[in-house]
Amino acid sequence: MGEPAKKILFVNAEMFPYLPETRMSKVCRELPQGIQERHREIRAFMPRYGCINERKNQLHEVIRLSGMNIIISDVDRPLVIKVASISSARIQVYFIDNEDYFRRKQIYADENGKPFADNGERAVFFARGVLETVKKLRWAPDVIHCSGWITHVLPLYLKKAYKDDPIFSNSKVVLSLFDDVKADPLSPGLAGALQFGAIKPEDINIGKEPTGMELAKLAVQYSDGIIMGSPDVAPELAENCKASGLPILPFDNAAIENGSYMDSHNAFYDEILK
Repeated sequence: MGEPAKKILFVNAEMFPYLPETRMSKVCRELPQGIQERHREIRAFMPRYGCINERKNQLHEVIRLSGMNIIISDVDRPLVIKVASISSARIQVYFIDNEDYFRRKQIYADENGKPFADNGERAVFFARGVLETVKKLRWAPDVIHCSGWITHVLPLYLKKAYKDDPIFSNSKVVLSLFDDVKADPLSPGLAGALQFGAIKPEDINIGKEPTGMELAKLAVQYSDGIIMGSPDVAPELAENCKASGLPILPFDNAAIENGSYMDSHNAFYDEILK
């Protein structure tokens, strides 16, 4: 493309104030606003976890975007889209919802700390839900910025299953990596569940018993640029990023603290479009 990025799609695992404030949720809340204030057009998505209070946060269903079914492992799952506004930032946040995957009160693990057995499938549903909703919005992003482990399926789908869709044909993927990548196993049979559209088994190098680490490496493989969102990214994953040869924006705690990271992120979007 070579032109500056005009439209940035933020796909977030967490976002304050809908979830408690963490390094990730704070950046995912502040960055879209900062990029919008730098004269880019933005959209923001996250899962509608069951712990999010719909009344307090004034979520409501967007009927014109809901109603689609997504098939995962031969099971039809209805896709529900909700939206809320952060009025102080003039930002709308779209929520991907499904009763089977996102109505439980915990986010990634049960009350005993055991990861949900279907976490991999939840990531598949979230990725496809985002991409299908953006298609319905008829809004073609220049850059898709993914943050958090549950977004790690999206780069594969964008580059393999949706690459010929005119909405996404020129889109690039920026992947922000945090310390949420775990060695816990994901859904059994995830490689099969990932197959969709033009995706072939050889496109999915995650092994028979994949963990969050394998999924993160898969996300790196299909991304166009990497941002280190945490000082605690697993060394194995950091080395994988270096070996990829992709442009990498290092973690800068001082920039996070003073807000100047928004300018470096803003410039990074343009860099990967060159």
